Amino acid sequence: MSFTLKKYTPQGSEQTVSVPASKSFLNRALVLSAFSGKKITLLCGDFSEDTRAMLACLLALGIPCTSVAGGVEIDGSRSPRHKAELNVMNAGTAARFLTVALSFYGGEYTLRAAPQMAKRPMEILRLLEEKGVRFTWLKKEYEFPFVLRSNGLAQAQEFSVNTDTSTQYASGLLLAAPLGKSPLRISLTGGRTNGTYIAMSLKLLQDFGACYERTGDTVTVYPSLDPPPCYAVEADVSGACYFFALALLCSAKIFVRGIRLDSTQSDVQFLRLLEGKGVRFTQRENGLLADASTVKSFTGFDADMKDFSDQTLTAAALAPFATTPSVLRGVGHIRKQECDRIQAIVQNLNALGVPASTDGENITIMPADVRGGKVACFGDHRVAMSFALIGLKTGKITLDDPTCCKKTFENYFDVINALY
Repeated sequence: MSFTLKKYTPQGSEQTVSVPASKSFLNRALVLSAFSGKKITLLCGDFSEDTRAMLACLLALGIPCTSVAGGVEIDGSRSPRHKAELNVMNAGTAARFLTVALSFYGGEYTLRAAPQMAKRPMEILRLLEEKGVRFTWLKKEYEFPFVLRSNGLAQAQEFSVNTDTSTQYASGLLLAAPLGKSPLRISLTGGRTNGTYIAMSLKLLQDFGACYERTGDTVTVYPSLDPPPCYAVEADVSGACYFFALALLCSAKIFVRGIRLDSTQSDVQFLRLLEGKGVRFTQRENGLLADASTVKSFTGFDADMKDFSDQTLTAAALAPFATTPSVLRGVGHIRKQECDRIQAIVQNLNALGVPASTDGENITIMPADVRGGKVACFGDHRVAMSFALIGLKTGKITLDDPTCCKKTFENYFDVINALY
């Protein structure tokens, strides 16, 4: 069902919104909790579709997951089943993290996924196969669906993993490493060895009582977990970025509950770009205020987005309203996410009368008067949420599939509607 956005005009001196918990943080915490041997309460607020997929997989493994006030209780004291059928749906974190964890744990598991997820990269399967995990491919080799059979990788001592295609492979190994009986040495290669998603995984290991050492691009994780009985998951900076971008776009003051500038989430780097355009951020105890009320114009972006590439679409939605051209660099890998996001940017902007082009790795966008039209969301939550900003600025945009936002932000348009 399509949805046409009304033009947004700031209401009052300051508006407040809430965003979900960070899906990236929460799904990592769910994996660690499930295999911790203890009962843990995760304070996380509402769930995204990706988190619901992860919870459904844990339940299929026989791990009790109970909704409680403000979050969910995971009973990791119940050992996971050694035979189960799981459907990760369209959740990349569930697909990568659980596949690795179950390979270390051992057993026979049938893993299925949504067609969109089946098209996404899963090179981690080749690495696991090299270590002795056996796969039966139910359709195409090295894609979902498949049957995984493992005697456990308790004695595995070393992995080398390239971070260029997806840092989720490295994160999956980091999260599974405490399940072994001996230290696991993980050598990180590629251009994102110091990426913030890897830093996030290391922070979760530390918070859950795992021991590790890092020397250069090599991380050694020891077989130990001692998690707290209760853990508060950070609010989602990615979801907050759309509202901070809206502040710049419409010269508004918007406060987002639960967000911190010192977060380890990678998209904090996008807030630095907004600061460069005149947005003033003020940290409060219960969240972060973006004040762009005095910003009447801004220049284009020229930025390497490699380590916070989820916000490439957000920057692209702002770019037509800048006073100079924008170049978004280092984003070739986003072709292999929920959709080909580079194609989505160029095709949709061109359809709206905005000159946009790509050389495959970088995207160039010219300032332009945006004309009305329908945006193709390609079933990708970030396409829908980002291009909604253009609709809020102009009142001219219709999204063909706004419901795809439920992957990470189920009530995104409810929050937007409350701003009017």
